[in-house]
Amino acid sequence: MKRQVPGLAETARDSCPEIPDGIFLVRVDGAQFRWHASKPFYFLRLSVIEPSTYAGHPIVGRLYCTQKAMWKLGWFLRDFLYDPELLAHEQVDEKALPGLRGVVKISRTVINGISLINLDGFAPASQWEELSATPVSNAPRSNTAEASR
Repeated sequence: MKRQVPGLAETARDSCPEIPDGIFLVRVDGAQFRWHASKPFYFLRLSVIEPSTYAGHPIVGRLYCTQKAMWKLGWFLRDFLYDPELLAHEQVDEKALPGLRGVVKISRTVINGISLINLDGFAPASQWEELSATPVSNAPRSNTAEASR
């Protein structure tokens, strides 16, 4: 049986413009640890605060928890001002992450036809004004930032 549902076609279209690669001031809306035998990770749901053109737009990404990638999780937690005492005790409280704010640099990768968002870099929210004034093409590449950490 087919049922006519007025307005359904509108929900199928993306109501927000596609978020481009770049630098955004974001808030953590949620985080969840996901176990995978070879690559456990934190699944992050971020919400754009600035630029206002993309305010409210979601960014979904992963931060891997492998030995090799642990530095990036630490970078994220430090720059988003996660509780330093929990960090010192090597503890991540998923309930403490929502509401944290910071700057994230994103890019896209297509793997097997699926577009994935890379979380390339982080900075404290206090640096948003300075970073947003720098054109992305002139900003230091994430490899440079990573090497200095």
